Amino acid sequence: MVKERRTTIEKEARQLRIGVLGCGPIAQAAHFEACRKARNAELYAICDLAEDLVARMSAIHEPRVTYQDYGAMLADPQVEAVIVATADQFHVEHASRALAAGKHVLVEKPPGVTVEECEALREQVLASGLLVQVGTMKRFDPGIAFARQFIKEDMGQLLALKAWYCDSTYRYTVTDNLQPILVTSAHARRPADDPKANKRRYYLLGHGSHLVDTARFLGGEIARVQARLIEKFGAYCWFVATEFADGSVGHLDLTMAVRMDWHEGFQVYGEYGSVVGKTFNPWYLRSSEVECFSVRDGQYHRLLGADAHVYRLQLEGFADTILHGAPLRGASIEDGVAALRTLVAISRSVESGAWVSLADVTGGV
Repeated sequence: MVKERRTTIEKEARQLRIGVLGCGPIAQAAHFEACRKARNAELYAICDLAEDLVARMSAIHEPRVTYQDYGAMLADPQVEAVIVATADQFHVEHASRALAAGKHVLVEKPPGVTVEECEALREQVLASGLLVQVGTMKRFDPGIAFARQFIKEDMGQLLALKAWYCDSTYRYTVTDNLQPILVTSAHARRPADDPKANKRRYYLLGHGSHLVDTARFLGGEIARVQARLIEKFGAYCWFVATEFADGSVGHLDLTMAVRMDWHEGFQVYGEYGSVVGKTFNPWYLRSSEVECFSVRDGQYHRLLGADAHVYRLQLEGFADTILHGAPLRGASIEDGVAALRTLVAISRSVESGAWVSLADVTGGV
C-alpha cells in the first residue's frame, strides 16, 4: 500500500504552475524545493536535455510532467511561468524564448553576460507585458529587507555605504553538509567554453552579482566606479570605490576566498541613523543579523528573521505579483541590467585604473 505523504505546508487554492528549465546544481539545491514548499506555486514541469537527470529529479520531486525539449515545455498551456536555471551564457536565450511563448520568467542571476543582450531582453520584456524577475534572492533575506525599509523610512539622506562579499575557503565543506547530494550528467548542455576557466569573469558574474545587487538595493543607483584587483596565492580581491546617484559614496569588497569563515555584510551611514548587517552563508537559509540605530528615538532596532528560506520567499513574491498584482519585491529586469552594467564597469576600471561611468560601458566582463 502506498501511503500519502504528509506535509505541514499549507498550499493556497490558486498556485502558479512553474516549469523549471535545467536540472543542474542550482535547481537541485534551491529551485525544486522552493517550488514544492511555496504556498502559492506548484512544481508543474521540469525540463533538461539530459534524460538521466530528468529521470532522477522526477523521481525525487514528482512534477506533473517532464520534458527533454524546451520548446515542448513552452508549448504546454498549463505552464504559466518558467524558472531559467541554466548556465549564465544561456539565460537571455532561454528567457527570451519563454517570453515569446507568453510565459513569465524567473531567471537566475546575472540575466545575461553582455550589456547589449541584457538590454535587448529588457526591451522584449517591456513589449511583452510579462514579468521577468532576476534571481538575486538576497532581497528576500528578512534582515536585508528590514535594513532597506529602515534606510528608506528613517535614515534621511545617505552618507556612505560599505558592503562586502567574501567567500570562504571552507565554503564547500559547509555547502556539502547543507545541500542535497548533487547529481551530474555527461549529457547536460554546457557552454562551448568552460565558464570556470576564466576565474575573474566567473567570480564577478556569479558572486559579484549578489554584492552589487545588495549595494543597489540598500544604497540606490550606482553612477560610477573605480576598481582595483589583487591576485595572490590563488585568491582574488576586488576593492571598488563607488559613487551613488544621490551623491553618497561607497566601497565594495569582493574577495574569493578569505582564509576564515564566510564573511559578508554591510554598513550604511545616514543623516538620522546607521545600519550594520552580518549576512551568513546563503545555504544556511538564515536571516542576516541587522542592527539599525535611529537618532530619532536613540534606540537600536532589530528584526527576528525567523523565516529566511530566501529561495522559497523569492518564488512566493514572484507568484504573488503574477497572481494577485502585488508590488514586485524582487529584482526587476531593470535591476538586472544595472547590476550587469556595474560588473562590466568594474572590469573596465580594473583594466584602466580610472573611474568608469556605468552609462558608458558596453560588452561583457
